[in-house]
Formats: sequence, C-alpha cells, structure tokens
Amino acid sequence: MLYTAQEVLDYVKEEDIKFIRLAFCDVFGKQKNISIPPSELSKAFRSGISFDASAIAGFGDESRSDLFLFPDPTTLSILPWRPSHGRVVRMFCDIKYPDGRAFELDGRALLKKAVSEAASKGINCYFGPEYEFYLFKTDEYGVPTNIPIDNAGYMDIAPEDAGENVRREICITLEEMGIIPEASHHEEGPGQNEIDFRYGDALSAADNSITFQMVVKTIAARNGLYACFDPKPLANMSGSGMHINISPHLPDGGDCFYQFMAGILEHISDITLFLNPTAQSYLRLGSNKAPQYISWSPQNRSQLIRIPAAGSEHSRIELRSPDAGANPYIGYTLLILAGLDGVERSLTPPPSADFNLFTAAEQELSAFKKLPDSISEAAEAAKNSSFVKANLPSRFIDEYVSSRR
Repeated sequence: MLYTAQEVLDYVKEEDIKFIRLAFCDVFGKQKNISIPPSELSKAFRSGISFDASAIAGFGDESRSDLFLFPDPTTLSILPWRPSHGRVVRMFCDIKYPDGRAFELDGRALLKKAVSEAASKGINCYFGPEYEFYLFKTDEYGVPTNIPIDNAGYMDIAPEDAGENVRREICITLEEMGIIPEASHHEEGPGQNEIDFRYGDALSAADNSITFQMVVKTIAARNGLYACFDPKPLANMSGSGMHINISPHLPDGGDCFYQFMAGILEHISDITLFLNPTAQSYLRLGSNKAPQYISWSPQNRSQLIRIPAAGSEHSRIELRSPDAGANPYIGYTLLILAGLDGVERSLTPPPSADFNLFTAAEQELSAFKKLPDSISEAAEAAKNSSFVKANLPSRFIDEYVSSRR
C-alpha cells in the first residue's frame, strides 16, 4: 500500500508504533538506519533528520559531514519479527544536503533519475532479481563457521534439504512486508538456497532487494544460522549469483527489447565493477553456470544473457553475471541507462551463441570478448569508461574505484 506522510503519522499513532527506522544505503549498497520515536516523525517528514555522513563509507570526510534523511512514506513497512506491542516500522529515505539539494552519492536518487529518463523516452523497465545464498552453521558463541547446514543438491527435499523451514519462514516474513515470493528451492551447492520474488518497477525492486537481504540474514540468525551472500564462499562449489531479470516495455506496444539488450552487451565490461564489486566475485565467474564471455542466447544458461522461454508479453533479459555484493540502486541505474543507449543508437545484438560455452573449444571461444578477469581489471574499465563518467558523479566513481582496487 502506498501511504502519504499524513497517513503514516496516523498509522503510527493508531498501531502503537514505538520506533521508526529511517533506512538508507552507503555507496556500496550496505543498509544503514537511524531509529527515531514517533514524536520526531513529523519533523522528519518536514525538515529531515540529520546524521554524520563522514562515518558512512564513501560519503565524504569530516569537512562536509552534515546530511539529512527524508523518509519516503510510500515505503512504510512493519518489521514482523519485532514485538507486537511497541512495534517497529521502517521507511527508506532520500538523502539531502542542509540546503535541500539532493545528495549526489545517494544511489536511490540516481536510480530515480534513470527511471525518469527512461520514462521521458517512453520506456518502462521492470526488474526481478533471483538471489542465491548459503546457510552456514554457527559455533556455540554464535560465530559463523564455513560448515553448510546440509549436503543436499539442486531442488532436493527434506530431510536432505535442511533449509526448507528457514526458506518457508523467510517467504512468510516477506509476504508480511508486502514482498511476494514467486519460488524458493535448494540450489546446487551444499547448504545453498535460492528465493525469487515478483517483478516490480526499478525503484521498488531495488528497495525490495535491500529488504530481502535483511530478512534472510535476520531469519537465519533467529534459527542459529548464518546467511552468506558472498559470491564464492566455498572453493570448488557453486557460487552465489544475483541473476537480474529485466523487462523493458514501450507503452504503445512497440518493440525495444533487442536494442535494449544490445546496449547492455555494449557496456557490460565497463559496468561490471558495479555488478561484481569484490575480489571474490571473479572467482565465481567462468564456472558452475556463472558466465565469463559476453554473449547471449535463448534458454542457454552458459551465456551472459539468457532469454528465458516465455510468452511475448513475459519476455525478459536474464543477466547472469551479477552477484549480491552489488548495490542494486547503482546496478539497476547503469543497466537502464545502458539499455537506453542501445535503443537511442538503434544497436543490434551480435548473433546468438546457441551452444554450451562451458564445453566449447578454445577456437570457438576466441570469437567472444570476455568480462573482466579480476577486480583490478574491472576497476580500470570503470575508471576509463566514457559511459560510466557520463552517468555517475565523479565523486561516486572515485570513491568506488579507489576502494575496490
């Protein structure tokens, strides 16, 4: 439900809400929050709540440290695991300078701008991520171990699948927060799981991605487990990705699908740093169904982009390289803008690679460009990219590249 500020104020009063979490993300997509009592909520809507930006990764130093959080009432959500008496709610926030200007390193604001630019060109983009993660046991002190909770395989069932009840609890919690899961199952690795949720507009999908990771980690901890979204937590086992499904639409029914996809293929190397932001990310790529070459094909899970089998009204681009370390606001921003560039320039994708790249001969593979092989190579590509420079603030690029190299 989309609330107005006044409706949120009324809701907080009527429902015995005692704490309001004002949530936002740092440059790298890690969620942060400030909790305020109901007495401060009206002020938050009106003039914002200040915080020390110098303590937030990538936001700057002590010389310019005052920023303000303005809650977005449309994102109100109950935290179901908190007590029913003295309940806790959460809202995502816009970040602004003291003079009211938008903070240029706010990924949520950058995504709003990209969505607006796409809309001005008549294109609506819908996103649906598929998250993979491992569940590990913890020791007697609650410290995570590297021992998976089971040795089950792809789509196995209980009792081999020890994560079934945890996934169930996660899905029920998501539903209580207004996020509708579409499917959940055990993945290929021991203790590895996948949960997919329903498509949404780009901003809602990014907000839901941040919420999803919080829910998974919280429910796992309540069950004495550790939920790990690292891209390659176990050597020689399947890595965990965040496949991103993108569905670009023209309201008049026109077709921009393949031009949009061609734009992503054109710029994917330059934006890989923001989709695969850790050194561990590059241990995952190139094995266990994680792509390494810049290619596409219908229904083919060895490709960078797969076009899943579906009716024309459900056609989507499945980008298989990203992992959960990505800041979804920045990832979705760059993917939208890359796709728009493809549409504006009427780009056409290369021929589809209708064969298995993981078993192909070197001679066949030599015809394809590769994704960056390392975090340093990805950082260099981003730093030198005219596309990235045109679409992200220079401070954002500098902060991201310097920390990731």
